[in-house]
Amino acid sequence: MKNPIKGKWLVILGVVLVIIDQVIKVLVKTNMSIGEHFSVIGDWFQILFVENEGMAFGWAFGGAVGKLLLSTFRIVLCVVLVWWIASLCKKKSAPTGVLVGLTLITAGAFGNILDCFFYGLMFGESTFETVASFGGHYAPFMFGKVVDMFYFPIINTTWPSWLPLIGGTPFTFFDPVFNFADSCVTVGAFYLVLFQWRFFSSEPKKETEK
Repeated sequence: MKNPIKGKWLVILGVVLVIIDQVIKVLVKTNMSIGEHFSVIGDWFQILFVENEGMAFGWAFGGAVGKLLLSTFRIVLCVVLVWWIASLCKKKSAPTGVLVGLTLITAGAFGNILDCFFYGLMFGESTFETVASFGGHYAPFMFGKVVDMFYFPIINTTWPSWLPLIGGTPFTFFDPVFNFADSCVTVGAFYLVLFQWRFFSSEPKKETEK
């Protein structure tokens, strides 16, 4: 029997996560220029405004064609995840933790989709000298850039000079800059792998028995 209460709370959770993600991104994009940063907790937690072409943690992927493929993949992923969550909500045996983990991943993927699809149509371009404003148009539909801002240079030093090739060069333990949506996807995925793997390993057995 379907659990409408559980489904309702999952929808609320997903919407809240997407809203938080978008509020943070809009605040950063409309108040900071590219590369601008400020410290939150010492030197190891900073808000650093960068933009990327769509992959998590600032990674690039295959130019314009790659961006289209990535956006298409995200849409398909969201549709599949929503269908999967809805199917699990109909099962009393589905753990709440599994549903929450999948909702985190879905909300994170959808949050970054909004950047790619609509930011190019909604904002002016962010540069190292200028701050973007509403009402601009810096890219066509599906070609907007994803806003990243969380930066944790937990260890920021240089390699010892006696090391060959890399001696004296800068070293940062965790260099990628990411956003709230990336965090949702990562936390959801790790949570499912670490704490809910028994559910996923038992599902194929149940289907086989049926």
